[in-house]
Amino acid sequence: MAKFGDLIDNTVPVLIEFYNTSDRNSSSPDSVLTEVAQKLKEKARVVRMDTDKNIQLTEALRIQNLPTLVIYKNGEMVWRKSGWLSAEDLILEMKKYI
Repeated sequence: MAKFGDLIDNTVPVLIEFYNTSDRNSSSPDSVLTEVAQKLKEKARVVRMDTDKNIQLTEALRIQNLPTLVIYKNGEMVWRKSGWLSAEDLILEMKKYI
């Protein structure tokens, strides 16, 4: 989890989508995260994390519903939501932490 700590310990907000590759319905449409990343550019970071490849982290964060979207800033979780959101809604949420 040291790498995860490095990822979230940032003054730039980090949006992480926890999903599962074996269940395509557990992921937000790729275009949503791509649009968020393109609109916010260097003001934020967008990352997708496969729960099958990160079992310990998934358990530690008690991720149960997929997709789960989480925003971290300065190493702390500042927002969390399960389910899909539109790119516009995610951008509005991210802008609160920029």
